[in-house]
Amino acid sequence: MSSDFSTGMKCRVCGKVYPKSAINFCVDDFGPLEVAYDYARVASALSKAKLDRRPWNMWRYRELLPLDGDPTVGEHVGGTPLIRADRLADALGVERLWIKNDAVNFPTLSFKDRVVSVALSKAREFGMRTVGCASTGNLANSVAAQAASAGLETFILVPADLERTKILGTAVYGAKVIKLTGTYDEVNRVCTQIAMKYGWGFVNVNLRPFYAEGSKTMGFEIAEELGWRFPQHVVSPMAGGALIGKIHKAFTELHNIGFVDTPVTTKMWGAQATGCNPISDCVKSGRERHKPVRKPNTICKSLAIGDPADGYFAAKLIRESGGWAEDATDAEIVEGMTLLARTEGVFAETAGGTTVAVARKLIESGRIPRDEEIVLCITGNGLKTQDAVFDTLDIPESIAPTLTAFETLAGLKAAEPALV
Repeated sequence: MSSDFSTGMKCRVCGKVYPKSAINFCVDDFGPLEVAYDYARVASALSKAKLDRRPWNMWRYRELLPLDGDPTVGEHVGGTPLIRADRLADALGVERLWIKNDAVNFPTLSFKDRVVSVALSKAREFGMRTVGCASTGNLANSVAAQAASAGLETFILVPADLERTKILGTAVYGAKVIKLTGTYDEVNRVCTQIAMKYGWGFVNVNLRPFYAEGSKTMGFEIAEELGWRFPQHVVSPMAGGALIGKIHKAFTELHNIGFVDTPVTTKMWGAQATGCNPISDCVKSGRERHKPVRKPNTICKSLAIGDPADGYFAAKLIRESGGWAEDATDAEIVEGMTLLARTEGVFAETAGGTTVAVARKLIESGRIPRDEEIVLCITGNGLKTQDAVFDTLDIPESIAPTLTAFETLAGLKAAEPALV
């Protein structure tokens, strides 16, 4: 695979161009860096026929990803299903609803496997042997798992109040897990200091420009699974704010290379938890920039980033696309989780419950029309956040091991004896 498709990194504020390296900000104005591509070259090298011959995973779109060679980490990531969700659509009162289900992504059941596979493959290209991350859970799981498969030394720093299942789902891979008594933003600050001092590859710090590009593959897959077209509406959860922007970037790139003729008119809708809603609050208040949430307070730990790195750009995109942002209370999040599970058989984590709950609010308020096509992005598996719904579920009853006891419990009328 040629490196000519990716031309370097560009500051999202001033436009200054940098060569590909382990840096995530512009030295002139501290604006975030983003990977740039030669779309004319991509268009001449890639065709739908060529794509059809490739495996159904995220690397089928490798010309639009920032590696200089073949991926060396996470070769089987992506290729998750886009599910037609008719029963959930009926419950929400809409006509056409889809679920992009990254709750079944390989290997750690979240969309973070996409971004991590790109970041760690890039780390290996840079010759790094020690990697890590700051995480609210899913990223920790993915970095630990994929770094283990690549034989990389790994340090994972997390807030001390993270769900125990996510701690277990990280430690099992042999990573060095360190709990810090502070918020995610405080954890991230320490990771930045470590990365700068030791030159290690922290996927969401000095490798962030490459890491974020992995999110685009969710958008590529949505468009391809819809028959090379864009949906009218996409509802995405927001933590750091990168995913919603990268899905839209993916749609734009597919139009740029001629895979989709129609321009991108998709409206982007952002979902957050009320207990940590810096981006949705920014959109609803009309401010240009978000106000950081110093002490997040929500069961949705995976979205609890009080000062999101891409908050400004996410809010700007939402407004420019004609969308909106909303947030959900903890009770609404749990209700969203159980609604999705009971209508579509998809057990999503709290971020998924947030997305469903916010979609419901946007539909009921009339912001999202009921007769237009909607895609909900489900980004993680509910097995990671079982405690969130445990107290809301009925405790199974115990009965004697007899048919009569079962019929009594189930409210069934005893049947007449069968004739011999």
